[in-house]
Amino acid sequence: QVQLVESGGGLVQAGGSLRLSCLVSGGIFHMAWYRRAPGKEREFVAGINRSGDSSYYADSAKGRFTISRDNAKNTVVLQMSNLKSEDTAIYYCNTNPPVPRYWGQGTQVTVSS
Repeated sequence: QVQLVESGGGLVQAGGSLRLSCLVSGGIFHMAWYRRAPGKEREFVAGINRSGDSSYYADSAKGRFTISRDNAKNTVVLQMSNLKSEDTAIYYCNTNPPVPRYWGQGTQVTVSS
């Protein structure tokens, strides 16, 4: 049974950094981070393949966010730096492509300007 649990969100000032973690149980999958900003649809942020040697990013995340994984620890990490107010959102991890029943509660990221 697949279970995904996000953590690491919080309140940060613009220009600051946060590290989000996703604990993955039930297998090794292509994974991704997604986010839903207030009043917007959920969108893709960053993805990574099963082995962790290939990653890809939305244009909004390129150069600022880094996705990585540690399969021994069953974790997928999103390191975010130079955060902007427009990064404020609930961040979710899921497989890529996402499976609807795998969506968790997400973790709130709030960037103050």
